[in-house]
Amino acid sequence: MTSLTAAVVGTGFIGPVHAEALKRAGVTVRGMLGISPEKSRAASDALNLEVAYASFDELLADPQVDAVHITTPNKDHMSMTKRALDAGKHVICEKPLAMTSTETAEMVAHARRYPNLVTAVNYNIRFYPLMHHARDMVRAGEIGEVYAIRGGYIQDWLLYETDWNWRLVQSEGGELRAIGDIGTHWMDLMAFVSGLKVESLLADLATFVPKRRKPRQAVATFKGKEQSGPAEYDLVDIKTDDWGSVLFKYQGGARGSMNVSQVSAGRKNFLNFEISGSKGSIAWNSENPNELWLGHRDKPNSILIKDPSLMSESGRRFASQPGGHAEGFPDTFKQLYRAVYGYIEAGDYSAPRPFPTFEEGHDELVLCEAISRSNAEQAWVTIQETTI
Repeated sequence: MTSLTAAVVGTGFIGPVHAEALKRAGVTVRGMLGISPEKSRAASDALNLEVAYASFDELLADPQVDAVHITTPNKDHMSMTKRALDAGKHVICEKPLAMTSTETAEMVAHARRYPNLVTAVNYNIRFYPLMHHARDMVRAGEIGEVYAIRGGYIQDWLLYETDWNWRLVQSEGGELRAIGDIGTHWMDLMAFVSGLKVESLLADLATFVPKRRKPRQAVATFKGKEQSGPAEYDLVDIKTDDWGSVLFKYQGGARGSMNVSQVSAGRKNFLNFEISGSKGSIAWNSENPNELWLGHRDKPNSILIKDPSLMSESGRRFASQPGGHAEGFPDTFKQLYRAVYGYIEAGDYSAPRPFPTFEEGHDELVLCEAISRSNAEQAWVTIQETTI
């Protein structure tokens, strides 16, 4: 249990996930803020929280709140983050960090004005225990020199023209949707596990559903699949990507390929990767997250089932349950927040940060913009090193 207190902005799909995970991590959740007082009250009541905030100003003025979790549409991330930091609050922000790399660079610069405040990006997939073990395997040279990385992140929740979400709208979520929403998760995870930086890339994007029926009444994320279609709607043009494929050249010579899709029937939330090295390979997928496949040339392949007694120290640190006891998606949020709030409580802000930083969130937007440019030019694009 920590003495720190958090508040969550956003009451859609992911906001309550933050709040529930915070509570399980031992962090007091003071309250929630939605797009209306009614939304705030409903979300706070559902989670048995004390406060339903009427405005962001009210939340920031609350002296009991130490940290703010921002789970709003991407267009609000920069302004809310800067205001929260100015109010003396730590910030944990959803991904992608903002709309453009210009915004993320400004967020990084603003955060650096407050060296005693923590800023983190919610790349929770890093915090499956086996991801830390896989990272340690690669760092220790157990699979040798990394030759190639392949995989992707595919879903089906936006398959039909009747499916709707704010992420479809460029002014709400940014120019890229499938790449920005889920592709950034894959790219961040591969950077985390492999330690490799992208040198150049080639992208091909597609929008397979060019027109969609936008309901005149709000629909919660993922809930549209449970309905036959809106009774009242407007037919709107869609410019954001349903699907994308990207080739990567990494510094040092390794190669990579990523496919993302939000229109792949039957795939609910499937992130997978395989990293091939000079001594062996490792593979994993998010729909079977407690198993890590180990590939060998000269002996039988094997599967490491998540078991703290068989994992690296870092893997053990983020595993709450013993072997044979599965840990899943909600637990990744809990483990991320344990890392963030444990760091805050330790009080040494010069120490390495064991969670995704704003600088890493900025790197993902740089990659997204390179992907967009590559798709437009149908050409390889070199990633420019940025100094912020």
